[in-house]
Amino acid sequence: MTEIRRVGVIGAGTMGNGIAQVFAQSGYEVHLVDAAAAALDRARSTIEKSLGKFVDKGKLKAEDRDAALARLSSGVDLEALQSVDYVVEAIVEDARVKTELFTSLDRITRPDVILSSNTSSISITVLGAATNRPDKVLGMHFMNPVPLMTLVELIRGQATSPASMAIASDLCTRLGKTALEAADYPGFIANRILMPMINEAAYALMEGVGTREAIDGVMKLGMNHPMGPLTLADFIGLDVCLAILNVLHDGLGDPKYRPCPLLKRMVAAGHLGRKSGHGFYTY
Repeated sequence: MTEIRRVGVIGAGTMGNGIAQVFAQSGYEVHLVDAAAAALDRARSTIEKSLGKFVDKGKLKAEDRDAALARLSSGVDLEALQSVDYVVEAIVEDARVKTELFTSLDRITRPDVILSSNTSSISITVLGAATNRPDKVLGMHFMNPVPLMTLVELIRGQATSPASMAIASDLCTRLGKTALEAADYPGFIANRILMPMINEAAYALMEGVGTREAIDGVMKLGMNHPMGPLTLADFIGLDVCLAILNVLHDGLGDPKYRPCPLLKRMVAAGHLGRKSGHGFYTY
């Protein structure tokens, strides 16, 4: 395995730009790829603002911010990833789209390069099977907001080698993150536990058990959660929550994971949370 110096990140959304930022902050050359040039422009602006906040709070020197930004490049062409030493995919949570991407990455990148996915629920084994290097395909699930959250959930696919997992774990340490390993089951650990709670909160709201404020307030004041489940769902994106619940329901076949009808209706209406301006709350 070549020493990791240059990292490719695919997907310039909320997670992708956060992942690109932490790698650039940690001294890695980063090339961020997205099919939409406008998304890359927004990502650059978001990263600049985020690094600026660290400087304002005294957590980062101005010269280190400038150096991190200098290490960040971007473009719309996947072929530019021919020279990277490690890949993190952070595109839409759609198994078909991710599988097609991993097949392309397998062709474009060097055979020794690890291909990781930031997926929150999709099978790493399936993604690995779309390549000729399933031993070098793994899950690297960052938490949102990436620059602030220390956890990275590492997922070992059926064919992922111990060497690949060790490299990914070491990389997490270099990023200042804590890696915890999960097996390749739908939802892994984080979302297998989190999404049923969010789903149950939606059922409680739909059935009139409590108002949105009461439901969130009980979990904040009674369970010491930093934010209530409905607020958190809005932050994650209701469409993302629904997609993960569908993966859990389909993959495990247990009716307890059946998505709440209210959640499905809100997504159908385009009420996706913070990113659309309206979810369980209005923004």
